[in-house]
Amino acid sequence: MFLPKYPENPTPPSAHTHAPTDPAPARRGLASLPVDQKTVLALLVGGVVLTALLAAVAVTAISVAVATVVLRSLLREQHRR
Repeated sequence: MFLPKYPENPTPPSAHTHAPTDPAPARRGLASLPVDQKTVLALLVGGVVLTALLAAVAVTAISVAVATVVLRSLLREQHRR
């Protein structure tokens, strides 16, 4: 007599079959924005202004650093005399 290796599942198969649902629609990362000439011009002007402000801050920082070195040198010379 032949015995199966694994006993059969005693529960009967379910009468209800699951139908696959429709796949979720693909989501896009960002909504498309209309780009016109005014938008491009505003971005360019904003970039130029921010770049100019950054350059002004850098020049001011360098000027303060140079003035500090010169003043320290002058004060050091004054104390030696």
